[in-house]
Amino acid sequence: MHDDRPSYLSEADTGTDRHRRRIALVAFLVVFCLVAVGVAVAGRSYRHCQEPPIADGRTVSFVVHEGATGQSVVRDLADQGLIRCGGFMGNLLLRGTGQATAILAGTYDVSVGASLDEILVLITTAPEEVPTVRVTVPEGLRIRSTFPGERSISSVVQEQTGVPAAQFAKLAERGAFELRSYLPPGTRAEGFLFPNTYQVVKKGIDAKTMIRTMLDQFRTQAEDLDLIAGAKELGLSPYELVTVASMIEREAQVDSDRALIAGVIYNRLAVGQSLGIDATLLYRDPTPDGSLSTADLATDNPYNTRINAGLPPTPIASPGRASLEAALHPKRSDYLYYVLCPPDGDGVHRFAVTYDEHLANVRECLGG
Repeated sequence: MHDDRPSYLSEADTGTDRHRRRIALVAFLVVFCLVAVGVAVAGRSYRHCQEPPIADGRTVSFVVHEGATGQSVVRDLADQGLIRCGGFMGNLLLRGTGQATAILAGTYDVSVGASLDEILVLITTAPEEVPTVRVTVPEGLRIRSTFPGERSISSVVQEQTGVPAAQFAKLAERGAFELRSYLPPGTRAEGFLFPNTYQVVKKGIDAKTMIRTMLDQFRTQAEDLDLIAGAKELGLSPYELVTVASMIEREAQVDSDRALIAGVIYNRLAVGQSLGIDATLLYRDPTPDGSLSTADLATDNPYNTRINAGLPPTPIASPGRASLEAALHPKRSDYLYYVLCPPDGDGVHRFAVTYDEHLANVRECLGG
């Protein structure tokens, strides 16, 4: 049957339609190839990122901070060479494990070459509790007791850890510990066992561990206070400054007096006047009973700062941070004397410039 209806497609139009179909097919093939290549590259990249870095025998201390996201953990793992990829691919791998929200804050020892799964087992597992012992060492104590019943660092350590006091004191006084720039080689650790509260691992605790821990804390405090530069500005060595701080610690009973007492010590040193601090003689009490007799005060003893000018040979106790700060930043004044004055307040001292003023203060404060 012949169709007499008119055609709306010319021969030219038919050719154009075929041409368009060819272009669309070519475009589809190009896009298909690009997608296929992209998928292949992505797959290769994914497999590459799945592989752990080459093991080299190192262990990295990896820190997960409180509140860290999975994204930040992946970034940090990649930055430290513990996984191959961070960014999008690293996050994709992490999400695929289902552990992104199970990561725990803490410090972990991660071996280079561990897989992501192995790392996640480590950082999503709560660490076992390690038994510790709390040790509190107050300010102003000496390494060993100088008279029966006196509290000392060694006696406190024994009470709280079980480490024998005699063993602790002997080791601390042997001069076997180095504290570069602060404690001269071969010098006993008196004054440098920093008073603080320590949380120490109970297993294997011994005298050496405790001494080293306290010395390390002294270094931390000294660096924070810039003790070396401060001592130099005062014309002292760091060791001499700690000696001054130890006297302040034993003399001052209220914080407001510390810097004033420091000023008196420096004023007396400047004019060549003996310090007259009885706490130094009590450090090596001729009759060890915790008090000084008239005969004791006349004893020819290097720690007797009534008859010997200058500083005592060593620190006489462990100063805390407040006394170290006072030694570094004394209150400038003309005071050369002070006396404990109960009428002015519990533990408060009264200060004087002249000896006559001091005698008047003694009468008013002590009734003498």
